[in-house]
Amino acid sequence: MSRLIACWMRRVGRCTAALLVPLLMVTAAYGAEVGSYRGGRIDPQAPAVMVVPQGHNAAAFYDGVRRSLYAPGVTSIQTPEANVLIQSEGNTWRQIRNGPITVWGGWLILAVMVAITLFYLVKGTIKLHEPTTGRKLLRFTVYERLVHWVVAISFVLLALTGLSLLFGKHLIEPIFGTSVNAALLWVAKNVHNYTGPLFGFFLVLMIVRWAKDNLFTSVDWLWAKKFGGLLSGEEIPSGRFNFGEKFWFWVGVTVLGLTITVTGLILDFPLFGQTRQDMQLAHIFHASAALFMIAMAFGHIYIGTIGSEGSLEGMKTGYVDEAWAKQHHAVWYQEITGRRQ
Repeated sequence: MSRLIACWMRRVGRCTAALLVPLLMVTAAYGAEVGSYRGGRIDPQAPAVMVVPQGHNAAAFYDGVRRSLYAPGVTSIQTPEANVLIQSEGNTWRQIRNGPITVWGGWLILAVMVAITLFYLVKGTIKLHEPTTGRKLLRFTVYERLVHWVVAISFVLLALTGLSLLFGKHLIEPIFGTSVNAALLWVAKNVHNYTGPLFGFFLVLMIVRWAKDNLFTSVDWLWAKKFGGLLSGEEIPSGRFNFGEKFWFWVGVTVLGLTITVTGLILDFPLFGQTRQDMQLAHIFHASAALFMIAMAFGHIYIGTIGSEGSLEGMKTGYVDEAWAKQHHAVWYQEITGRRQ
């Protein structure tokens, strides 16, 4: 029995030594690294390894990192700025995002919604001056309607998800709580990221298809001068698209839409050489252009639906009644029928 106990004690001793030696080596190395950190600065004689000081306040340490008092770090990730721990420009971006973009953008959206609501309450739906004839004119082909509806539906999805990402903390979280807001934003972010490229592709198809029909002509200036007769009730002759539609096409769809598309792709696919500052700048342009496009889209959607009798039929079926064409697009009506009013 005594031999057995002695043998067992020797084995325990060897195992303990095998465990203690590596532990002591790690402890000694850790002590050396901690010792190299003196008052928030790295000892020049110590290895170039950063050790964050313990405690609740490491302001001096991170201030040093921000001011580049330490040597750049080393990382296995081969992307721009991968070795930059703190990027100070991010503070500027956050202030712009949470300040002018969120505040002014929110007031812009609210002001447009209120203005359209008041206009509808005062003017109501623009009615046809003559009864419908039952004779239909082709206004949009199947291809044009397909492109339009894909752009329209994807835009609505992007607008809703984008607005929730921008205003969720201010509108959703106070009412439903952090968990609900986080879950909704997770869904919104994924829908937004995957819908964006689809929107951009069909947006380009739309621009190519309708650019020729949206060139400005002499009749457009009269429409612009009289604001399309929206306030007076007078019908101003126009071609296939009037001045208001052309303005929406070139400013809302082309300029703002392409800005949103390009900056969105920069944000969606970040591994093509973009720095964090590039991404932040892209987001500023992306959010700003999106807010202006959403505000303009309210007017376009209003006129194309409840704002004007018979307008939605053209995009639903491709055809409009002859009475509608004569009243709203007299020049176009004459061009395709060869008849004057």
